Amino acid sequence: MATDIIELIRSEFAAAELEIPLYKRLKTAIESAVRSHAFKPGSALPGERSLAEALSLSRVTVRKALAMLEEEGMLSRRQGARSEIGNRVEKSLSTLTSFSEDLRARGMEPGCIWLSKQLSRPSPTEMMALGISANAQVLRMRRVRTADGAPIAVEHAAVPVRFLPSPSSVGDSLYEALAQRGFLPRRAVQRMRARAASPEDAQHLRCEPGAPILTTERRCFLADGEIVEYCETRYKGEVYDFVFELQR
Repeated sequence: MATDIIELIRSEFAAAELEIPLYKRLKTAIESAVRSHAFKPGSALPGERSLAEALSLSRVTVRKALAMLEEEGMLSRRQGARSEIGNRVEKSLSTLTSFSEDLRARGMEPGCIWLSKQLSRPSPTEMMALGISANAQVLRMRRVRTADGAPIAVEHAAVPVRFLPSPSSVGDSLYEALAQRGFLPRRAVQRMRARAASPEDAQHLRCEPGAPILTTERRCFLADGEIVEYCETRYKGEVYDFVFELQR
């Protein structure tokens, strides 16, 4: 198995751009191998020495590539310099991406368990968030989001019916459904807070009631400024990281 992994990394390394530094080529090669599902979260990478010898690189180069992957959350380092594929999901708050895109970028398979999907009058919160009247209708969706089959988030989303006219309009990916109709969000405003898991949250996320979860509320906009979606998502705190990039 270790030999197969090294051969895959060697192949990806050979295919990487020759102009970039060696440590970046190795980083790119390992990222490509992870996204090809050659690794599962928690599985171990070959050691620094094995990678250095197999790729004719110095251990300093290998160590630098692994350090960059660790900094970005793709790897975790264990005692004895053992490297494992990270089992946390990292979400950047500098770009507007869907849940499915986030997971696939981490080499994980997104999925969902539908709790409900129906047309309804908007709640007061949805009216304010979407800028619609009490007489309007929304497609309201509740589902558990999964990564490689494990539940990591509970999502409550509402979209005005002029963008999605029926429950059958949406499959596993809301953003794919919106994109097919020409209504893919272009920007979003999001707020985030910590809270304790309710008994219902705990049931869906397979955690203890009172366990820490991260809750986000997001309003998504089209290019012309129309509000296309309001979404509240409750993330299992132990498996989800939010990453901010700050500049002066």
